[in-house]
Amino acid sequence: MYTLKAEAAFDSAHFLSGYDGKCSNLHGHRWVISAEIMSSQLVPEGQLRGMVTDFGDIKRDLKSLADEFDHSFIYEKNSLKETTVAALKEENFRLIEVDFRPTAENFSKYFYDRLAEMGYNVKAVTVYETPNNCASYTKD
Repeated sequence: MYTLKAEAAFDSAHFLSGYDGKCSNLHGHRWVISAEIMSSQLVPEGQLRGMVTDFGDIKRDLKSLADEFDHSFIYEKNSLKETTVAALKEENFRLIEVDFRPTAENFSKYFYDRLAEMGYNVKAVTVYETPNNCASYTKD
């Protein structure tokens, strides 16, 4: 089995609603997405001969996903008062509402699914919220 690995990063703020600890407060991370793409065979001919796929394509698509969240405030749907969201929007903050608690675990599955939707044969996605703490998602 061949495995390609590519990484992209983004900076954003979040908090964990309903969490009893420091992460219940607004804070930021330099999130790093590490994606592994797999194949049992290499492309037999043409420009991609001897490759699983073009690294440039994976890097471009992964960067595009990371850029969607870069320099934003990510929050879970229904975790903030409507007046808070309205006030932040009035101040022109870049807000991204997600349907899940914005944890490294949930982001690893989110990015796995998005890459799979793009047609990649994804082996695993690991999301680092710090250089020493990460979560990975793989299908069974």
